[in-house]
Amino acid sequence: MNAPTIFRLENAGAEQNPVLNIGIFLAFVAVTLVIVIRASRNNKSAADFYAGGRSFSGRQNGLAIAGDYLSAASFLGIVGAIAINGYDGFLYSIGFLVAWLVALLLVAELMRNTAKFTMADVLSFRLRQRPVRMAAALTTLAVSFFYLLAQMAGAGGLVSLLLGIGDKLGQSLVIAVVGVVMILYVLIGGMKGTTWVQIIKAVLLIAGACAMTVWVLALNGFNFAAVLDAAVNNPENANGAAILVPGLQYGSNPIDFVSLAIALVLGTAGLPHVLMRFYTVPTAKEARRSVVWAIWLIGVFYLFTLVLGYGAAALVGPQTIADAPGGQNSAAPLLALHLGGPLLLGFISAVAFATILAVVAGLTITASASFAHDIYNSVIKKGKASPKQEVKVAKITTLVIGVLAILGGIGVQGQNIAFLVALAFAVAASANLPTILYSLFWKGFTTRGAVWSMIGGLVSAVVLIAFSPVVSGDPKAMLGEGVDFAIFPLRNPGIVSIPLGFLLGWLGSVTSRRGGESKKLAAEMEVRALTGYGAEPPVQH
Repeated sequence: MNAPTIFRLENAGAEQNPVLNIGIFLAFVAVTLVIVIRASRNNKSAADFYAGGRSFSGRQNGLAIAGDYLSAASFLGIVGAIAINGYDGFLYSIGFLVAWLVALLLVAELMRNTAKFTMADVLSFRLRQRPVRMAAALTTLAVSFFYLLAQMAGAGGLVSLLLGIGDKLGQSLVIAVVGVVMILYVLIGGMKGTTWVQIIKAVLLIAGACAMTVWVLALNGFNFAAVLDAAVNNPENANGAAILVPGLQYGSNPIDFVSLAIALVLGTAGLPHVLMRFYTVPTAKEARRSVVWAIWLIGVFYLFTLVLGYGAAALVGPQTIADAPGGQNSAAPLLALHLGGPLLLGFISAVAFATILAVVAGLTITASASFAHDIYNSVIKKGKASPKQEVKVAKITTLVIGVLAILGGIGVQGQNIAFLVALAFAVAASANLPTILYSLFWKGFTTRGAVWSMIGGLVSAVVLIAFSPVVSGDPKAMLGEGVDFAIFPLRNPGIVSIPLGFLLGWLGSVTSRRGGESKKLAAEMEVRALTGYGAEPPVQH
């Protein structure tokens, strides 16, 4: 086999065309904004703003779920992780995909049948409304914020690579622009506009990844073994054949890997922005259909990441990727530049940017809906707020969340976004999943158990992350090498915080004075969850 063509970073600057890149970029934003504005014309009620009027088919929602789930972590983060760490990087793909089976088998249909708009609708159905809704809204906002950090970090790295911006001030400005566009999408289009952006983005992302995968394989005689061989033999690969076997990233601390795996597999079923997508379809049958579509699309895409990751290691080189603006997250765009020059780079980067915009829009609308519906209407106004008032508060919340996401994104520049998303998964699995499963399957679950589980799981996950090598005590830590207060040895808290969430839910329930909050409501919830009877009817326009 011929020696691999090595792509140098200095060539990247010569070959890139910032004007072309920004032109493709702005064209996509303009087209999607037009779609969002058109979709917003039917936004007349809270159901329209939060759930898109429940007017989407299973296939459309499946595409939107794939668009929501295949975030910057999936495209930029995983491809970069595989290019740098080989086999250990691909473990993210496996974990994210297997997680969908947990979501499908345990929560998807039951959640859709029981709730109206948000996760808290399920958790508070048969329990005391105020404490449970407050806790659920808090965990939703926390998970959404962690997930937003990853997407904003990806946006900064991607556009910095496109425009050749290497300084932090320029990257911070880029993140601010992304935040402003995201806010516009949500304020104007609500869930309906956001869903159409996610559908378009899913089609473009999967098509673009497919084209690049076929291209990489074609350069190697459609022999994946040849791609692996080229990656091993690339002069920039200091690890040799170690990139093909487990242990390059997690070999020194296998417990950290187990913790990561648990968080990835269990996290999806507790992600509020993914769960909220099930409320956009009219029936339980369409909810099941949408998950099947999503699993096929997501599964195929994660197979593409394996080829793209090792392809980037072979054709671009791990050191070139690590040295580029955006670090690991630049692997996929640099591979596109190597394969198809500035035009393919511009297209793939626009798709990646669309990926970020679609996901942050979905996250933002989930967080704003949770605050407006669960805290403002249900707790502060005691259910008496009008839909118009609720939507107004949701839009104000969108502005606040957008500003926080911009500031947080500036703070986590340079971190691998697949890793940052894994932290969000850990928080979701610790704070939300135990309460969801107990609410759906255990009649003895109580309000105290729900609050203890959510708050305990959330606090333990966040505190362990704060005192882990992710934040301090490591050359790659968020606060740099000079600061060290890391007393928790693992980079992902899942192995401790997730069991603790389940334990606190059980302990809080068995120590409550009453065995259950309402046997009548528990029976009604079981019937609704299993049959869909009494669930919110579809809204017709």
